[in-house]
Amino acid sequence: MTKSSNPVGHRVEVELQIDQVTIVTPAEATATVRCMLGPVRRGARFDRIRDSAEAIDLELTQILAYRHSVEELDPVHTALVTLRGTGVQHLTSAFQGSR
Repeated sequence: MTKSSNPVGHRVEVELQIDQVTIVTPAEATATVRCMLGPVRRGARFDRIRDSAEAIDLELTQILAYRHSVEELDPVHTALVTLRGTGVQHLTSAFQGSR
Protein backbone atom coordinates (compact mmCIF):
# COMPACT_ATOMS: atom_id res chain seq x y z
CA MET A 1 0.00 0.00 0.00
CA THR A 2 1.18 3.54 -0.59
CA LYS A 3 0.34 6.76 1.21
CA SER A 4 -1.53 9.33 -0.87
CA SER A 5 -0.39 12.64 0.61
CA ASN A 6 1.04 14.40 3.61
CA PRO A 7 -0.74 17.25 5.46
CA VAL A 8 0.70 19.88 3.08
CA GLY A 9 -0.79 18.07 0.07
CA HIS A 10 2.44 16.70 -1.43
CA ARG A 11 2.53 13.05 -2.44
CA VAL A 12 4.82 10.99 -0.21
CA GLU A 13 5.82 7.47 -1.18
CA VAL A 14 5.67 5.01 1.69
CA GLU A 15 5.01 1.30 1.60
CA LEU A 16 3.67 -1.29 4.03
CA GLN A 17 3.91 -5.00 3.28
CA ILE A 18 1.04 -6.93 4.85
CA ASP A 19 1.98 -10.21 6.52
CA GLN A 20 -1.41 -11.03 8.04
CA VAL A 21 -4.71 -9.15 7.93
CA THR A 22 -7.91 -9.45 9.98
CA ILE A 23 -11.05 -7.73 8.74
CA VAL A 24 -12.74 -6.41 11.91
CA THR A 25 -15.69 -4.64 10.24
CA PRO A 26 -16.44 -3.59 6.63
CA ALA A 27 -14.61 -0.34 7.41
CA GLU A 28 -11.79 -1.52 9.71
CA ALA A 29 -8.94 -4.00 9.59
CA THR A 30 -5.95 -4.85 11.72
CA ALA A 31 -2.79 -6.09 10.04
CA THR A 32 0.69 -7.18 10.90
CA VAL A 33 2.85 -5.15 8.54
CA ARG A 34 6.47 -4.45 7.73
CA CYS A 35 7.46 -0.93 6.75
CA MET A 36 9.26 -1.22 3.40
CA LEU A 37 9.55 2.51 2.61
CA GLY A 38 8.91 5.27 5.07
CA PRO A 39 8.66 6.29 7.80
CA VAL A 40 4.91 5.73 7.91
CA ARG A 41 3.12 7.92 10.44
CA ARG A 42 -0.18 7.54 12.27
CA GLY A 43 -2.79 9.43 10.25
CA ALA A 44 -1.30 8.38 6.90
CA ARG A 45 -3.89 7.78 4.16
CA PHE A 46 -3.44 5.01 1.61
CA ASP A 47 -4.98 5.16 -1.86
CA ARG A 48 -3.68 2.06 -3.63
CA ILE A 49 -2.56 -1.52 -3.28
CA ARG A 50 0.38 -2.57 -5.43
CA ASP A 51 -0.64 -4.59 -8.53
CA SER A 52 -4.35 -3.96 -7.90
CA ALA A 53 -6.87 -1.77 -9.69
CA GLU A 54 -9.19 -1.74 -6.66
CA ALA A 55 -9.87 1.68 -5.14
CA ILE A 56 -9.10 2.17 -1.46
CA ASP A 57 -9.10 5.11 0.94
CA LEU A 58 -7.66 3.90 4.24
CA GLU A 59 -6.33 5.84 7.20
CA LEU A 60 -3.72 4.34 9.50
CA THR A 61 -5.23 5.06 12.93
CA GLN A 62 -2.98 3.04 15.26
CA ILE A 63 0.53 1.57 15.26
CA LEU A 64 1.48 -0.95 17.95
CA ALA A 65 5.18 -1.81 18.03
CA TYR A 66 6.60 -3.89 20.85
CA ARG A 67 3.18 -3.66 22.56
CA HIS A 68 3.33 0.15 22.71
CA SER A 69 1.42 2.72 20.71
CA VAL A 70 3.83 4.75 18.55
CA GLU A 71 3.42 7.66 16.14
CA GLU A 72 5.45 6.25 13.23
CA LEU A 73 7.00 3.09 11.85
CA ASP A 74 10.45 3.14 10.26
CA PRO A 75 11.60 0.90 7.38
CA VAL A 76 12.26 -2.77 8.14
CA HIS A 77 10.29 -2.61 11.40
CA THR A 78 7.17 -4.71 11.96
CA ALA A 79 4.03 -3.63 13.81
CA LEU A 80 0.35 -4.30 14.28
CA VAL A 81 -1.64 -1.49 12.64
CA THR A 82 -5.30 -0.51 12.46
CA LEU A 83 -6.62 0.77 9.12
CA ARG A 84 -10.04 2.41 8.72
CA GLY A 85 -11.93 3.50 5.64
CA THR A 86 -13.02 2.24 2.25
CA GLY A 87 -11.52 -0.88 0.72
CA VAL A 88 -10.43 -3.00 3.69
CA GLN A 89 -11.95 -6.05 1.96
CA HIS A 90 -9.23 -5.75 -0.72
CA LEU A 91 -6.35 -6.17 1.75
CA THR A 92 -4.53 -9.48 1.47
CA SER A 93 -1.30 -11.03 2.65
CA ALA A 94 1.85 -10.42 0.63
CA PHE A 95 2.85 -14.04 1.18
CA GLN A 96 1.28 -17.01 -0.60
CA GLY A 97 1.15 -19.27 2.46
CA SER A 98 -0.52 -16.77 4.80
CA ARG A 99 -4.22 -16.16 5.28
